[in-house]
Amino acid sequence: MFRTGLSSQNSPQEVRQQADVSPRKRKLAEAGEYEQHQQQTPQHTQLFPSAAPKSSSSSSTSTCCNHQLQKRVKFEDSLDFVGLDVMMAEEQRKNSGCSVLTGHANGLTKSTTFANSKPGTAKKLVIKNFKDKPKLPDNYTNETWQKLKEAVEAIQKSTSIKYNLEELYQAVENLCSYKVSANLYKQLRQVYSVLFLKKIDKCWQDHCRQMIMIRSIFLFLDRTYVLQNSMLPSIWDMGLELFRSHVISDRKVQNKTIDGILLLIERERNGEAIDRSLLRSLLSMLSDLQIYQDSFEQRFLEETNRLYAAEGQRLMQEREVPEYLHHVNKRLEEEADRVITYLDQSTHTIVINPEKDKTMVQELLDFKDKVDHVVDVCFLKNEKFVNAMKEAFETFINKRPNKPAELIAKYVDSKLRAGNKEATDEELEKMLDKIMIIFRFIYGKDVFEAFYKKDLAKRLLVGKSASVDAEKSMLSKLKHECGAAFTSKLEGMFRDMELSKDIMIQFKQYMQNQNIPGNLELTVNILTMGYWPTYVPMEVHLPLEMVKLQEIFKTFYLGKHSGRKLQWQSTLGHCVLKAEFKEGKKELQVSLFQTLVLLMFNEGEEFSLEEIKTATGIEDGELRRTLQSLACGKARVLTKTPKSKDVEDYDKFTCNDDFKHKLFRIKINQIQMKETVEEQASTTERVFQDRQYQIDAAIVRIMKMRKTLSHNLLVSEVYNQLKFPVKPADLKKRIESLIDRDYMERDKENTNQYNYVA
Repeated sequence: MFRTGLSSQNSPQEVRQQADVSPRKRKLAEAGEYEQHQQQTPQHTQLFPSAAPKSSSSSSTSTCCNHQLQKRVKFEDSLDFVGLDVMMAEEQRKNSGCSVLTGHANGLTKSTTFANSKPGTAKKLVIKNFKDKPKLPDNYTNETWQKLKEAVEAIQKSTSIKYNLEELYQAVENLCSYKVSANLYKQLRQVYSVLFLKKIDKCWQDHCRQMIMIRSIFLFLDRTYVLQNSMLPSIWDMGLELFRSHVISDRKVQNKTIDGILLLIERERNGEAIDRSLLRSLLSMLSDLQIYQDSFEQRFLEETNRLYAAEGQRLMQEREVPEYLHHVNKRLEEEADRVITYLDQSTHTIVINPEKDKTMVQELLDFKDKVDHVVDVCFLKNEKFVNAMKEAFETFINKRPNKPAELIAKYVDSKLRAGNKEATDEELEKMLDKIMIIFRFIYGKDVFEAFYKKDLAKRLLVGKSASVDAEKSMLSKLKHECGAAFTSKLEGMFRDMELSKDIMIQFKQYMQNQNIPGNLELTVNILTMGYWPTYVPMEVHLPLEMVKLQEIFKTFYLGKHSGRKLQWQSTLGHCVLKAEFKEGKKELQVSLFQTLVLLMFNEGEEFSLEEIKTATGIEDGELRRTLQSLACGKARVLTKTPKSKDVEDYDKFTCNDDFKHKLFRIKINQIQMKETVEEQASTTERVFQDRQYQIDAAIVRIMKMRKTLSHNLLVSEVYNQLKFPVKPADLKKRIESLIDRDYMERDKENTNQYNYVA
């Protein structure tokens, strides 16, 4: 019996054409059967038939037949000649019979017997293809991929490959022939992407290690020369800049890196295990190079939004509501863990992340609009969902005590300040309504009042308010929300500004009646100390003309309002100066400090920092900012030697006679000192002091009405009256303070009970 085997890649038809000139075909022609045999031969086959003698009547003939068949099958590989061999064997055996096994899908199963065949007659063999394609062994795909993966990693690491290249090539060919090409390509891309990320990470780690060693060698240079030249980056920053400009700023490298990071995150979201330490290191690199937000965060948020939008649509069709909500909660927990584990702090939530303070209020407004839309459209304004939304906003907005209130006040200031052309009056009104909705959620409304009052004072005094109507509209909204007591001081500020206008009209008439000569025109705003923020007075050396006008106004005002005390606030003053340059005359709108500095150059050509400080009496930090605005800003009416952005101790200043500007009246803005942590703490501290007075007043009111009260009931009633959160420890301190000051006392028999002391 002969074993069946897989056919070669060449078709049976091609093999026949190659064998047309063989001796066997000449033999067929002599027998007169060649043409008939060609027409009956099957054109496609995957199996070779095998033949074996059924009887042993002629052993020599049978042996010859078997030997001849083996040779034909082995070398000719064609079905036609197998049939010929059977025919020839029959002719030789004459009346003897033989059997041929025909092929089926599962091998050789059926035997066909030729007995008493007529001489010269060839029987047709029918051999069929496999019904089903042979299956690959179990785990073949996984095991083969592991070999290929090891080979790719070895190539990338420049190490030896354990497997033969021909074997690997054949493995790829086998996988492709079984329609796993798409998955194979995807796996190869993932492996190559991870290997690329590892190379980038190693390059970054090596660079950091090298820069640490280089900086340690040049540490003295870094702490002396570099530190004294503010324009030069430190040695470490210089190394970061070089890596950023020469490596990661390359568009192809950056895109491939970001794509690889996003691919890893996508794989983790799909349930695969990834190298989180690699992700953490790469994202830290992007953050250190200051390209995290621009290059990665935006794309990350877009991919996240796309992924969960598609997943949400799919799961809403497949799952019930409880199961869907459970999945959503699970996804939220995964994303929270992802943020903590390897994402940068800037990707945290809106309120908790300090780096998002600049955009926190706008993001809160946008987020509130989205949630409102969901509640309106999806839940038809169901009362339970509306209340749940309010509770949720109130909870997360107050996770950072006082900060949201401060930032909301600053956001309102930016919208109400003059020069804000982002919105019309109607749009501004709608925006203020949205802000009031967020304002309702915050606990520290007194913190909002403190910062809002400080910003309102600047807008009113410097004339930077965009619209008086918008200011009064905001004031009425606050009054409606918090009551008249909340806005009484703010309303007092507006009254002061209106009264000051009337007083100045009377003062001008007084000047005319007294026939007081002078080229200066004085405008004074009278501010009630209890309404306005507290300003630290600064004594400066004013010109004699200004001092004289101040005394005249003081005499006029106190003559009308006896018993009052005036305190001049030089930090809030501003002037209009007339100046002459080579180009012509100009008018300069400057602060009082800028005025004192510029007037010095009527007396001399050049002055040092110390000379200006002595002559004007301006505090050092304020003077440096003033000189910086005059000599280093856009309108440089002074020239500084040597030239630099900062004012140093030994700098010299001269008047810039060549100053040119297209406008006649030029406003030179004072460089505003950014609100320092100390100033913010000081405002918060003042709020805390005011809170203590409110707590004391609430306790005394309750005890005066109830006369005797237990500790728990007193604390409960105080919480109900206060509009801001108070820690129990702070409340206990205020009770002890009132006991020490004899407003109340502990009961002698029950120490947990208090009695009011009349």
